[in-house]
Amino acid sequence: MKKIVMMAILLGLAGCSHLEQNAGQMAMFQIPEQEAQWIQDGEPIVYEGQQWYPEDRFDVLLDSEVYFKGAYRDVPFFVQKIDVRPYRKIFTKFGRNKFRIFSPGE
Repeated sequence: MKKIVMMAILLGLAGCSHLEQNAGQMAMFQIPEQEAQWIQDGEPIVYEGQQWYPEDRFDVLLDSEVYFKGAYRDVPFFVQKIDVRPYRKIFTKFGRNKFRIFSPGE
């Protein structure tokens, strides 16, 4: 009987650890089918009175590593959780774990 109880506990713990492995893997923010044309054209996001311009590079981030800050022209934008004001960059999501970098204009 002790072995059965111990086995049930071990199986329960194994199931819990399996659930932990998926933490941060599930997308919380929708991925657009295509990046907005205005981003591809190099137009800026206006956020907190400042213009932020898209760059030809991106960061690989999990959705759990960014905060949603707002939407501009129907496109959600984000900041990294580790960043503090004044932000160095903001992001839009365009693929799984792919976030386009926007930098402040001069």
